[in-house]
Amino acid sequence: MQPDETRHPGFCRDCLTGQSAGIRRCKQCGSPRLVYHDELYQLTLAHIDCDAFYASVEKRDNPELADKPVIIGGGKRGVVSTACYIARIHGVRSAMPMFKALEACPQAVVIKPDMEKYVRVGRQIRTMMQDLTPLVQPLSIDEAFLELKGTERLHHDPPARVLARFARRVEQEVGITISVGLSYCKFLAKVASDLQKPRGFSIIGQAEALEFLRTKPVRLIWGVGKAFAETLERDGIRDIGQLQTMEETDLMRRYGVMGRRLYHLSRGQDDREVHLNDAAKSVSSETTFFDDISAYDDLVTHLRGLSEQVAARLRKAGVAGQTVVLKLKTADFKGRTRNRKLEDPTMLADRIFRIGIELLKKEADGTKFRLIGIGVSDLCDPQRADPPDLVDPQAGRRAAAEAAINTLRDKFGTKSVETGYTFGKGRR
Repeated sequence: MQPDETRHPGFCRDCLTGQSAGIRRCKQCGSPRLVYHDELYQLTLAHIDCDAFYASVEKRDNPELADKPVIIGGGKRGVVSTACYIARIHGVRSAMPMFKALEACPQAVVIKPDMEKYVRVGRQIRTMMQDLTPLVQPLSIDEAFLELKGTERLHHDPPARVLARFARRVEQEVGITISVGLSYCKFLAKVASDLQKPRGFSIIGQAEALEFLRTKPVRLIWGVGKAFAETLERDGIRDIGQLQTMEETDLMRRYGVMGRRLYHLSRGQDDREVHLNDAAKSVSSETTFFDDISAYDDLVTHLRGLSEQVAARLRKAGVAGQTVVLKLKTADFKGRTRNRKLEDPTMLADRIFRIGIELLKKEADGTKFRLIGIGVSDLCDPQRADPPDLVDPQAGRRAAAEAAINTLRDKFGTKSVETGYTFGKGRR
């Protein structure tokens, strides 16, 4: 039943019993996890984020890990994909080099990512989100925006209570926890979901937005990364409150289009709507080497295998890409990205690989690399992909051979057939 907002301006997140103002523990179950807010029953836009998703799934599947620090990532040359909250207490962070993570938390249990499992769990949760509202916009495998405006008649409850019930359902049926951010716009909903992790439920209303943002660092604003934050700091701008005193024209004169974003988001103004199923912008694959590699032939071997992975993902997703992107990271962690737009989109590993080689030749000058990646962007309809190549008469034969190999791999596994480039990789 819909709550009486006068008698029950809040509710318990654990049993959903309505709570009178000023109560600190639930009168029904004794839980301290109570929610109060002046705009509690008016806000409809939410950001849902799974807590330490990969690590939470692994702990769910192995209860012996429950009280141990867990890191999901590669070997000593890899980086941290996710760290559980126990590991984070020791200073472990996502994207941290693995050797640094293990220096910070040597007792951590390191687990190699199982992406197929994580995708499966992510899809399960997304299906549950769609039970709440058709307006679900995924941002990644473990987070999404939801717009619940107009769903009260369906659920017989306001969005805040529906979301609390959803969080409880995910814990009970999936076995992991989520954090919920509820607000009136995307920017602040996403900020709110990060305020009380794990198992958070935070609200930022319109009336408090300016004051809430005033003391926060500029890095909180969507799109302000480390480099841009340093630029703002050199200009004497450290806090969002400083942006709130500046004119839009001045900010645009200094920072272009980004200046407009600074002006509006610093004031909690964000009119972006929740859209259905925003499509992925790129498909890629990368690998971090156990030891740095400078030899061109060794880099090519890895490039071929990665190109085949990208092509397989394109086929599975039913899309093609028109721009090939090569990614490299040097031994001192400096990134290099090179790209080339094709006349026609492609789904073929052969074309991705050959363009990747041309881009790689200009970079393989003896520099030691710790990572290589290849991908495609500008995704589009596959019906336009890979028309007959009149310039390269052998391209058709290679495409036919690739199709035959894919058929065998689909039937007998990805390692059943290897090309000359990848045969013996990892056994040398």
